[in-house]
This record gives sequence, structure tokens and C-alpha cells, in this order.
Amino acid sequence: MKNLKNWLLLMLFSLVSTVAFSQTKITGTITDGELKGSLPGASVIVKGTNEGTTTDFDGKFTLTTNAKSGELIISFIGYASKTVTFKGESGKTVNIGSVELQSDSNTLEDIVVVGKGVIDLAKDRRTPIAVSTIKASEIQAKVGSADITQTLVNTPSVYVAGQAGGFGDSRVNVRGFAQDNTAFLLNGQPINGMEDGKIYWSNWSGMSDIANGIQIQRGLGSSKLAISSVGGTVNFITKATDKRQGGFASFGLANNDYFKSTIGYNTGMNAKGWGMSVMFTHWQGDGYNYGTKGEGQSYFISVGYQPNSKHNFNFLLTGAPQEHDQNFTKTIKTYLDKGRRFNDNWGTLNGKYLSERTNFYHKPVANFNWDYTISDKTQLSSVLYASWGRGGGTGNYGKSSAKLRTPDGQIDFDGIYAFNQTAPNGDGNPNNNYLIRSSMNNHSWYGLVSNLKTELTKNLNLNFGLDLRTYNGTHYRQVSNFLGLNSWTESRSLRDNTHQTVTPPVFNTVTDQMGTNPWTSMFNTTPENQRIDYDYSETISYGGLFGQLEYSDEKVSAFFQGAVSNQSHKREDRYDYLPQFKDSEKVNNWGYNVKGGGSYNITENNSFYVNAGYYSRQPYHDNVYLNFTNAVNPLSSNEKILGLEAGYSFKSKFLSANLNAYRTSWKDRVTTTSSTTTADGVIGTTPVAAGSLIYKTNQGVEQIHNGLELDVIAKPFSQLEIKGFASVGNWKYKGEVVTTQRDESLNTLDEKREDVDGGKVGDAAQTTFGAGFKYEIVERLSFDADWRNYSKLYANVGAVKDNLELPSYNLVDAGVSYKMLVGKDKKNSVQFRLNVNNLFNEIYLTELTSNIKTTANINNANPAQGTYQSTGRVYKGIADGNQGYFGFGRTWNVTLRYNF
Repeated sequence: MKNLKNWLLLMLFSLVSTVAFSQTKITGTITDGELKGSLPGASVIVKGTNEGTTTDFDGKFTLTTNAKSGELIISFIGYASKTVTFKGESGKTVNIGSVELQSDSNTLEDIVVVGKGVIDLAKDRRTPIAVSTIKASEIQAKVGSADITQTLVNTPSVYVAGQAGGFGDSRVNVRGFAQDNTAFLLNGQPINGMEDGKIYWSNWSGMSDIANGIQIQRGLGSSKLAISSVGGTVNFITKATDKRQGGFASFGLANNDYFKSTIGYNTGMNAKGWGMSVMFTHWQGDGYNYGTKGEGQSYFISVGYQPNSKHNFNFLLTGAPQEHDQNFTKTIKTYLDKGRRFNDNWGTLNGKYLSERTNFYHKPVANFNWDYTISDKTQLSSVLYASWGRGGGTGNYGKSSAKLRTPDGQIDFDGIYAFNQTAPNGDGNPNNNYLIRSSMNNHSWYGLVSNLKTELTKNLNLNFGLDLRTYNGTHYRQVSNFLGLNSWTESRSLRDNTHQTVTPPVFNTVTDQMGTNPWTSMFNTTPENQRIDYDYSETISYGGLFGQLEYSDEKVSAFFQGAVSNQSHKREDRYDYLPQFKDSEKVNNWGYNVKGGGSYNITENNSFYVNAGYYSRQPYHDNVYLNFTNAVNPLSSNEKILGLEAGYSFKSKFLSANLNAYRTSWKDRVTTTSSTTTADGVIGTTPVAAGSLIYKTNQGVEQIHNGLELDVIAKPFSQLEIKGFASVGNWKYKGEVVTTQRDESLNTLDEKREDVDGGKVGDAAQTTFGAGFKYEIVERLSFDADWRNYSKLYANVGAVKDNLELPSYNLVDAGVSYKMLVGKDKKNSVQFRLNVNNLFNEIYLTELTSNIKTTANINNANPAQGTYQSTGRVYKGIADGNQGYFGFGRTWNVTLRYNF
């Protein structure tokens, strides 16, 4: 019996030992194949079993299985699943290394991502910020015939709306801050205008074809550059040179005769490390609103060279020459009489269509990237870039009463032409005649961004680098269409170094007429003696140093950043100043920012973060000088921005959710100064003579932006993905605004203070909600839809105590996609996409009359003050004669794409 008991114990011990030693331990890391960040919460399952796990916040996993060999199924929300084989050995750990998952679209696999240190992407919640990333697959599917900005609409606290009703006329607000207070980057290089911080999306119409991803860092962000991230930072990451040989052809149709064709080809990387990717696009359409025709092209050339494992080079050239007509400056009353698609900026001349409002521009952008792996612990990434912009916008010029209209409200160009031909010797002037002018905005911009990253310890990294830019812009007006005249003569008096007019009238006669072709404008510049109304240039130079120290381990991540910069301004006015006084005083401004934060992983699925930052931001060039003269604005000083943020994140196999809270204070704002010519009277206590030039400046206003943001992605089963977001903001003015009036010698004549405390900030909806889903009906056939609600939208009238709240509204977008595999080996594919979008161009108000400032007076507002009613909504406008626009619209587009 004793021997039997010992034998049984021996058998049991052997069985346990066999089971223990037969188990296989597998480790690895799961990453994003496009943006190279870790994928926390990715699912790893042994095929054919219920054995599995999820990755931690660094994308790492450890899995123990009884199988000695087999396959791992790796999946993550929004990415294509991947199968990896493994083969284990008793008592040893199998490390499958780093596994990259690609987004649902496989058309952008194997992209060479260059400038990694410069592009400066945040790694999800390992960087303690509020961040959202839009993949190439979603951009390709949903942009259709719209601007690239349309892909941002399902992001919390991001508001996208139209401006002038034409192609490329959209705008973006982030957390209630307009585009000049949101930093936009192209592969890490800044693209906001250096004069005023603005950005015009018509110049970037090709972005949707070349974008590999978009990352929106709301609030302070993680960018190390000393840029104007008051609202946030939006970084567009373009494709570089594709390693895979092949290409695609795409054709799209949309409403109102829109057509777009695109072709691209990749040579692939050869044995010597060279490769090239090229793409060309042509588009044209009539526009949703009448008189908003548009046409343009875009091109993309990328050449890559990787001589060895240490060096990676890439040269990129892209541009999007275009011209599009606009739906500008109308009262809401116009829509009452003519309908919402009516546009009174166009007419016919000799039976041919002609618009008074055309935007035309060509802005090639080139950059040269160099990534240098100095050692296993140190990498240098640099980009040298340049852009050359040429073009402008047309508009009316001359005597307003000479602008004739037909009975149906269109411009009577035939009547204007006939009247102009009665001018003596065909020479027109501003007092009697009318023509179409072009306001030109030409520039040359060169810059360098370089970043060195070194690993000090296993958990501690140091980044530091520089940001250098130089910009020269030239602004003038030229004649676009004489409308029957042979020449144009105008006069002006010249200024001296006191900025006062000191000469008798000087006459200027021009005979050249320049068109609106963006290709022609790129290579032809109007001579100085053929420019009208104004002609000036500015040179802006910028130099910045930045640094970041970052710590990271399994539980904690923390960073501290700092940047300091100097910006210099100089102006040259050739039109309104005597030659010896055409150069302005040079102005230098220093600025800086500091920010820091940290995140903590509570569990594998839960984490939270906090951060704070302070900016001392230099004023834009347009605020440095008074009302586009050489006079330096004495009130211009650095704006001060203080940001505080906190957030919580949850990630699991089926659900991902992020909650953010923020508070941003923006102080010491100085708006661009305006000027008026007075009649006899008194300003303050000072008598002024008729014809005196008076400068008016608004300053001192402070904005406080508080809010909460939520975004959720759920995938209850493999065929269904559900998304949702919400943002609730409370954006108000604080304190009072100071209005100062000065004479031409900059003597203060009057100073008024107005209480605006508690007034609502306009121009973007403060509360937004949205939800959407994507359902795969069968393999490669899917349907998706998105709904959004916008409310707490106030008029864009600046700092006022009582602002007008516009009614809330809803938008719904929907689409269907199908992908068919073709060819002998099924490596080629044909993709079909149908989109239906509801768009809204909200009323733009420049002035409010007293009796329609609140919704309580909605029923008392009369048509002359711009009441407009449509589909049950009532929109309050402005007094007849002031500026404004309005428009709802439904658009559709179909895209067919062949990948080979």
C-alpha cells in the first residue's frame, strides 16, 4: 500500500510538472503602423482557444498558453486585424517583437514616415494632453468634395463652418478660438500666416489626397515649437515616399456639376534605397450657391533616399493652384427676397458669365527632411522648408453708384461697360467709374525646424532644437478687369516720417490688366507703377529655441517643456509715403512659453492626466503697426495665455473613452486698429477739423474659456463600430474693453471703457453633441452615418455685454463603402464610396441693432432688419445694408478608386 501511495504521488507530481513546463509564455508590443504610437487595449488571442489578453498603456502584452505553437489574432478598434504565428520551447519565453496594425484602409501600407522628431506626434495618453487622431482611411472616405476641414467635424470642441460660400472657404474653431489662435502644422512645420495668423483652406485643396493622418491636440498640446496654440494644434501628416510599388486612379462626381480625377503612382524603393511617389489631381464645379464656380489642380512629388540604416532623406513638393468664385457680403434680407442659394456677386458680360468676387492662389510648398540615427540613444531630425504664395481676391473698386444691377439683382456688367466707354479717352477714375480689382497677397517663406532627441536613462528623454523662419510679404491692388476702360487714374497724398500727409495730390495712371489664372499669377508680377490703392511689403523674421524633458515608466509619464523666441517686424510702404520715408521702424518682440504635465496609469485600463502652461505670445504683424501704416502701435504688447487641463481615459478590448476638462485665460488682446476720416466736430474734448484721420483701437479684453469634452469609441462586435462625442463650453468675456481714439500724430483724443463682463464669445457653437456608427454589412461592404447637434452659438460681433444667440441646429452625414478585390492574386482593388452631407454656413454678423440682440425680441424683428425663416427655424440678421450671409445645403458625392 505504501509503495502504491508513493507511486501515485510521483505520477501526480510528474503530471503537474509536465503541464507547467509545456506552457508557452509569449510577449510582444503592438503599435500603430501609420503614426508609430503604442496601441493600449489591443486584443491578443490564441486562435482556436479562449486564451487571450490585452496590451498595457505602452502597447506591451504577456500571454501564457498551453499551446506549443499556433497563431495569435491581434485586433484593435479601427484597425485591420493581423495574424502572427508563434512556436514555443519548453521553459523559454517567445518574443514576437513589435507588431504594427494598419488602419482599416490598406492603401497606405509601408509609408516611409520622415521627420519623426519634427512632426511631433503625441502618443495617445502617454502624452498628457487632449488629443484625437484621424486616420487616412477616414479622410479618404468622408472628405468627398468638401474641404479637408470636414474630416474634423466629429472631434470634441472643434467647430467647422463656411465663410464665403465657395470652394475652400471653410474655417475651423477649436475650443472657441478662431484659426489665428489655433496652430496648424504641415509635417510639423507651421503654416499659419505670419502676418495675421490666418489660414485659407482654398490654398490646401490637395491636402485630402496626400494626408496620411491628422492629429488634433486641443489646448496646450505637446508641440515643442513656440507657436500660437491658444485653442490647440492641428498637425497634417502627409504621405512621403511609398515603399510599395503601385498606384491608384480615382474619379469623383458630386452635386452641381462637380468632377474630380486623381492619379498617383509609387515606384517603390529600389535596391539602392531610392524611391518616388507622384500624384496629380484636377477638379471643377459650379458650387452649391449660384455664382460660386471653381476649378483647380493639386500635385504631389516625393523622392526618398535611404542609403543606410542611419540616414533617411525625403524631398517633398506639393501645391494646389485654384480659383473659385465667392458668395460675399449680403444682407439676410437678400435671402428673404431671392432664396438661400442666391448670390449677387456675379452677372454676364456680352453673354458670358463673370464674377466680381474670385479668389485665386497658388502656394507651392517644398520641404527636405533628414532623419539621422546618431546612435541607439540619440536621433536628429530636421526639415528645411519653403513656400511661395502668389494670388489674391477680386472685388469692386471705384464709385459705388456706378455699379449697376439688373432687375433680378445681378450685376449689370453690360451696363457698366457701356457707361465706362463714355469716359474721356477711356480713362476712368474712382469718382466716376467702376472696375474689378484684385487685392494681391504674395509671399516668400523659408524656414528650418530641427530636433535632437537623446535617451539620458531608460526612462528619461531629452529633446531640444530650434525653429527659424523668415517671411517677406507684398500687398497691392491691380486692375483685374477694366470693364470697357482703357486706363485708370487715381490720386493720393504722401506721408512723411510723422505719418501725416504732407504733399499735394500725386496722380497715378495704370494701363495693365491682370487676370485671375493662378498658374499665370505664379510667374507674372505686376510692375510697381501699375499698382493701385496701396502697395507695401513687410519682412518678418523669427527665431526660437525649444526643449523638453520627458520621463516615462510603466505607471507614470511626465514632461516639462520650454521655448523662447524673438520676432522682428519691418514695413516698407511704397504707395503712401515719400520715398525717403517708405521704411518703417524695426520692431522686435520676445516671447516664451512653459508647460508641463503628467499622467498616471491607475490600472491597465484606467489613467488620468493633468497639465498646465503659460504663453507670452508676441502680437501679430498687423497689430504692431497702426491701421496698415508705418506708425508703430504704442499699445501693442504680448498677449498672455494661461491654460489648465485634466483628463481621464479608459481603454479596453471593446470600449475606449476620454474625458477632458479645461480652462483657458487669454489676456491683453489688442485688435487691429481701424481709421476714419471725420467731419468737423469734437472727439473727447479736442476739436477736430473736417478730413482729419482718426485711429481707433480696442484693447484690454480678456476671454475665459471653460469646458468639458467626451469622446467614446465602442466595438460591441467585429462588424459594428460606434462613436460619440460631446463638448460643453462656457466661453465669456471678462472685465471691460478700452476704446482709444488718436489723431495722425498718435495723440490720444478720447478713451472709453465699456463693461463686457459675462458677454458670450461668438463665432462657434459652445455646446456640441454627436454620434455615429459604421456597420460592415458583409465583408468589404459597410454603411456609416454621423449626427451632430450644435447649440449656444452666438453672433460674431466681438466683445459685447449682450450677444445674440442663434437657434440650435442638427446635421446628418451618411455614406456607403464597398471594396472589391480584383486581379489574379487579388492584390488590386476597386473602391466605391457614396457620401451625403448636410452643410451649414451660419449667419455672419458684423453689427447688431438694438432691438434684435436677444431671442426675446425675435418676433419683433422685421424683414428690413434681416429676419429669415426656414424649415421652422427663425434666424435674426442685421440691418439692411450691413454685411452678413446665411446658408443651409445638402450635398452628395460619389468616388470610384482603383488601387493597383
